[in-house]
Amino acid sequence: GPEHRPVPLQQTFIGVTAHTKNRFQREKKMNEICYDVVTDALRNGYQVMVFVHSRKGTGTTAKAMAEHAAMEGELEHLFTGEEGTQENDARTQFIDKVEKSRNKELREHFRNGMGIHHAGMLRPDRRLTEQMFADGAIRVLCCTATLAWGINLPAHTVVIKGTDVYMAEKGTTVDLSILDVQQIFGRAGRPQYDTSGDATLITSHDAMARYLDKLVRATPIESNFIKQLADHLNAEVVGGTVTNTREAIEWLRYTYLHVRMCKNPLAYGIAAKQHESDPTLRGRSRELVVEAAKLLDERKMVRYNSDSGNLAVTNLGRVACIFYIRNQSVATFNEMMEKKRVSPTDADLLHIMCCADEFENLRVRPEELDEVDQIKKESCPLETLAPVEEFSGKCNVLLQAYISKSRISSFTLISDTNYIASNAGRVARALFEMCLKNGNAGAALKFLRLAKSIDHRFWWFQSPLRAFEHDLKKNVFVALEDSKVASEGGYNTFERAVSLLDMEPNEVGQLCRCFRDGALIQKCVRMLPRVEVSCTVHPITKSTLRFHIELNPVFNWSGRHHGGAEGFWLWVEDNENNRTYHSEYILFSRRNHPESTTLEVVVPVFDPMPQQYFIRVVSDSWVGCEALIPVSFRHVLIEGLSSPTFFTNLFDLTPLPVQALADPRYEQLYANRFDVFNPIQTQLFHILYHTDTPVLLGAPTGSGKTTVAEIALLRMKKQNPKAKCVYIAPLKSLARERLKEWSKLLGAPPLKWKVLELSGDTSHDSRALNNSDVLICTPEKWDLISRGWRGVPGDLASSSNASNGKRFVREVGLLIIDEIHLLGEDRGAVLEAIVSRTRFISRHVQAENKQRTSSSSGEKAAPAMTRIMGLSTALANPYDLADWIGIDTESFGVDANRGLYNFRPSVRPVPMVVHIQGYPGRHYCPRMATMNKPCYAAIKDLSPSKPSMIFVASRRQTRLTALDLISHAAGEENPKSFLHCDELYIEDVASQLNDTALRHTITFGIGLHHAGLTSRDRETVERLYLEGQIQVLVATATLAWGVNLPAHLVIVKGTEFFDGKLSRYVDYPVTDILQMMGRAGRPQFDKEGVAVIMCEESKKTFLKKFLYEPFPVESCLGERMCETINAEISIGTINSLSDAIGYLKWTFYARRVKLNPSYYGAKSSNDDALEDFFLVVVQETTDKLQEHGCISVDKTEGTDSLVTTTPLGGAASNFYLNHRTPKQLQGGSRGLKKVLAQHGQELKHSSELPKHEFLIGDADSKKRVGSIYKFSPEHAMYTFAIAKILFELSATHEFNELPVRHNEEELNLELSRSLPWGYDLSKVSWWMDKQKGPGKNILDIMADPHTKCFLLLQAFIFKGKLPISDYINDMRSVVDQIPRLLAAMQFVAHDEGASAGNFEMFSCFPLVRRVLRTGVMIDAKPKGSFNIIPSIKFGNFKVEKELKKGSNHHNGILDFDYNIELNSFRNEANQRRPNQGKHGGLGVTFVLGSLKGGYLLDKSSLLVPEFNRGKWWKKHIRMHFDWTTAESNAGQDQNTVVLRVLHEFTSSLDLEIMLALKR
Repeated sequence: GPEHRPVPLQQTFIGVTAHTKNRFQREKKMNEICYDVVTDALRNGYQVMVFVHSRKGTGTTAKAMAEHAAMEGELEHLFTGEEGTQENDARTQFIDKVEKSRNKELREHFRNGMGIHHAGMLRPDRRLTEQMFADGAIRVLCCTATLAWGINLPAHTVVIKGTDVYMAEKGTTVDLSILDVQQIFGRAGRPQYDTSGDATLITSHDAMARYLDKLVRATPIESNFIKQLADHLNAEVVGGTVTNTREAIEWLRYTYLHVRMCKNPLAYGIAAKQHESDPTLRGRSRELVVEAAKLLDERKMVRYNSDSGNLAVTNLGRVACIFYIRNQSVATFNEMMEKKRVSPTDADLLHIMCCADEFENLRVRPEELDEVDQIKKESCPLETLAPVEEFSGKCNVLLQAYISKSRISSFTLISDTNYIASNAGRVARALFEMCLKNGNAGAALKFLRLAKSIDHRFWWFQSPLRAFEHDLKKNVFVALEDSKVASEGGYNTFERAVSLLDMEPNEVGQLCRCFRDGALIQKCVRMLPRVEVSCTVHPITKSTLRFHIELNPVFNWSGRHHGGAEGFWLWVEDNENNRTYHSEYILFSRRNHPESTTLEVVVPVFDPMPQQYFIRVVSDSWVGCEALIPVSFRHVLIEGLSSPTFFTNLFDLTPLPVQALADPRYEQLYANRFDVFNPIQTQLFHILYHTDTPVLLGAPTGSGKTTVAEIALLRMKKQNPKAKCVYIAPLKSLARERLKEWSKLLGAPPLKWKVLELSGDTSHDSRALNNSDVLICTPEKWDLISRGWRGVPGDLASSSNASNGKRFVREVGLLIIDEIHLLGEDRGAVLEAIVSRTRFISRHVQAENKQRTSSSSGEKAAPAMTRIMGLSTALANPYDLADWIGIDTESFGVDANRGLYNFRPSVRPVPMVVHIQGYPGRHYCPRMATMNKPCYAAIKDLSPSKPSMIFVASRRQTRLTALDLISHAAGEENPKSFLHCDELYIEDVASQLNDTALRHTITFGIGLHHAGLTSRDRETVERLYLEGQIQVLVATATLAWGVNLPAHLVIVKGTEFFDGKLSRYVDYPVTDILQMMGRAGRPQFDKEGVAVIMCEESKKTFLKKFLYEPFPVESCLGERMCETINAEISIGTINSLSDAIGYLKWTFYARRVKLNPSYYGAKSSNDDALEDFFLVVVQETTDKLQEHGCISVDKTEGTDSLVTTTPLGGAASNFYLNHRTPKQLQGGSRGLKKVLAQHGQELKHSSELPKHEFLIGDADSKKRVGSIYKFSPEHAMYTFAIAKILFELSATHEFNELPVRHNEEELNLELSRSLPWGYDLSKVSWWMDKQKGPGKNILDIMADPHTKCFLLLQAFIFKGKLPISDYINDMRSVVDQIPRLLAAMQFVAHDEGASAGNFEMFSCFPLVRRVLRTGVMIDAKPKGSFNIIPSIKFGNFKVEKELKKGSNHHNGILDFDYNIELNSFRNEANQRRPNQGKHGGLGVTFVLGSLKGGYLLDKSSLLVPEFNRGKWWKKHIRMHFDWTTAESNAGQDQNTVVLRVLHEFTSSLDLEIMLALKR
């Protein structure tokens, strides 16, 4: 109460009774009373604030008091202050500032010692008034009530003059709120200055009683929430808080409205009986919610289902919420836009925007009309469609004046203009997004133009160079702009500005009448955001096209003008129908500038096909910067796409029992799994088990396709027990799962077949491969191995896995390709190469065997060709795939399409119900957050007790989703509703887990599954989920392909993932979504499965259409054409251009080019055109290969050209590299050799060792060996060499797609500071000056994937602390690839022959392998000592000189024996890296070189068998070298060469042995 005020307040209430019906008399009387109160306060030395209730009233009240004071002769004495007084001195300080003000009233009242303050004044004038009153320069301040709420400006005395307030909505006056009275009274009395305060209320006699009553008896504050209930309900629906009326009623219970309705129901129209019957007012709350929901539904802001009570957000509702647009405005927009649907003009759309409810409170004052009319004539380029007497007309005029930068005189109009400007941009942006989402292309463009013009205050038909108005002179704009006002035919000011770049600077200056500023004008033009757009059209189906769009920013980036990022809107529009078919927001960042961005856009076309679509690119912030690019369909051929999809009918057959296998061993495999085969397996059984026909099976996930593959495998082994089966799995995780399953099934008794996995993580020797029965491979691994089917010549045979394929590739009897529909995805080119090569090999082997059979009549007949089996989901173009893998698709009758089975998606053993839900929101993370509550609701509704699986795109999302599910469960007071086991048990399990987030979520019954978990954590989660102890599993998408964990409910939470290469979110392939959905429905447990797909709103229609009408599979071979052709040239399949064309005709690529020529860029599908197309493709490919040194082309062979491989091409093929990588490796090795040759002479020998302890055998060996030194690479040169090698490997194209995620450049920078080599080689380049000049932005360097790769390698070697868990898997993938790249670099360097520095470089290669294997840097002190008896011995050294055949040159041959005691090192090697046994042994490298120049003479490597049972292991070594090179660089005596012995598993026994060439 008042007694608690820090400054006591005396309140006075005065009621005016005389002439109350005469407004003027009443006003006069109030002025007199007010004057008396004010003068009393002034006489006591107090300042006074007089509150009135209109802007005009402030001035009239001040004027009335000044006139009254002048009549009484008290103006100077009381108001202005006499000369020499403190008040007069304060006034003197502000005289100059006041005189500069444009406000005439402010100047006049200041002279009278008074001030005015209201919202219609300019902000500087308001601040000046506040400062003068605070400093005492004015003693009386007449102001409106807003001052009491907004600004802390107290006074001793406060007067409220009148209590009638005009309310525009009602068109009449109402009483001043008691809250306003209390707030104004609160300004009376200044703490720290006054000991008391005076407040006076002057009102009518009738109103005084009401105010006294309200002040004495405090009236509760009532809620006005009902007025805007619809808008707030819409906001909650958009935010995901409310999804149905039940939740809305619950939400309403938390509002102040509900509290007051319960306390004072009559005030809210609730009768007493109603309150008695419903004391919690749930019924009234429901009425309010339903009424608001119906209103929002009517205005298309939400979708309200009155039966279920569900509320779903719409685009209109989302936009209204984000831009804070009232529902009344949305209703107005809907109505007016419907009338102007066809070709609305700029004036029409401006009028629609000005009719928004946000501007309805603008008052049209009679005194303003003349100036508004004048502004309309002078400053409005667009037609005003409403009279200025209406608020929309006034808003229209003032908004145009604001954009045109017109000068306005009236302060009330200035205030109104500022209000309009502050809201118009928001409303225009909202209308733009509404139209864009609604597909209205023309209106969307015009609203975006309008929004940008409001923001920048110049029109879109003016020159875009006005954005640089502070840098350029005005006559530049005048010269560049049309004299015509906005024309509806289009605007070309942007093109005109860009055309200035085609002129010379002096010509530009002359044209713009700024003769010296031509270069400056061109500089500004280059900074205008401009994007070059190129688009290629790929037909997918007859009604669907894919646009491949490349956006290339061609402007100069300026931090001052562009900031850190520049946004563009892109949409595809059909100008004939004024529709948009796709829209997207593109962001170009300063970090990546000027890199281009590519988009894949799927758009519909309709019959008849239009002539063209348009791609429009519009800057989000720069006025006038836009481009329109036509995309012609004139040359798009779609005739070959019209064939209907072939589907196989599922026959109603009696299920076959497993006894149909007719082999007890085979029957035993399935004895514990099932008794009969399912319908699909039954229908295919005969062709699988009794024929060798190729098979293509398209069937939904969960149809038992793995068992189908097993039946074919059993057939192959039954016919030919020595034949091998190769199973191609698209992912490592799937390969591991199949290995685990088949090792138990096929590797155990009674079959005991040898099942091996071949992926990037594994390798096996040729003996193991040749003895295997089933090989499980990733596509890349089998592609690499199968390249060696002819055998690999030269040194490659010992340094590449390719040679392992020579024998057993020919023995493959069955090739199973799982998920063959991935042929159309990123890795499809590899699958295509595999199948094409397999068919070629089997034909070749069959022809060889036929020839051998014909020459030897006693031998058996030639075996059949390799049987190919493709497993897939339902296919849209099965004929093409079937024909390609060898199925006869052209015959008729019974044998027609024999082996082709393409079942409909509906033939799943467990039927599935699919729900597709769209969620709005441009930004990925907020959209994912809105999906969490629907995820929880879906689990509770669709699978309350059965297992559920949620697929997300990233590891972070697994954690966030699980935590939100726990929160929602806790909100229902049952946080462990998903846990179905004892809490003590689950806590014990959680304590053994490594991942912190998993330890937390698992105790609530929610598991996480992603590649960042340890294998033990993953296995624990899988076990708990399979046993039903946890109900929910949140996993990344890779789980859909790998582990077989079916669920009753599958939720695909988001259909996008972040592509590190493109640095943006891209859509999942439809095949991936189908694979995730396939986990829904557990055979033998569920009668049906349920899948819920949550996607971005605009993707919903696309998924509905193509989820069960899949795209035709197209070939991706074109993307890897160089690597594929190079591999075939390298292995000898292709020897000329005609061979290359012939090879292409074997591929799936050729079949699809014929059927869909426009997709691949062919002009026609006739034979001549295709022949020309293939010739162009082959020529372009060979030109690229020749450019990068992979092949040599001999064009002397008539019209054809012969092609031969080169060492670089051989390296690319046999080490599975990008065709550009070997040349990079060659350049890196040359640079390293140059440094090593320059500094190699600085090296000195380490300590000499007693050579008799290392030598055994004859005396000749002891004479041949001069000295033996310990080889210690302590010189800084070796550290640099290792760093340089790893740096060059990191810079190769193999790491182009290493993901650098959002904000990881900051993490990379932090990591680089903690590592000894940094991000480049400057820290280890000991001979160079460490000071570096200014270069590329450091964050740009850190955003490079190659920089990240180099940092990860250092972190691995030096055990650096990684910033986040994602880096662990990134590091693993990088380290896995380094040995292959290192071997390739070694091969490329060795091919260049003897050159200076080679000896030191080849000594460094085994050092790098040792560092990677042991995790110990070379300068670390080795364990062990040479005081013990050495564990290696050498003997029988012999050096011979022999003459080369057919020449005068001599070769040298070095022979010696190498002996090692294995027991000394086995334990050490195993302790360092226990998982390295799979590499087959311990590596030892012998490098023979010269003393002078560091020339490499020869090298040899061997693997010591790590698990050899013998104590000593012996190997004879023979090395060949050029005698002349050795002799000429053998030191002063021309007789000594150096043999280095380097052990890759330990640094304890690296030696340098000095050998004499001649005894």
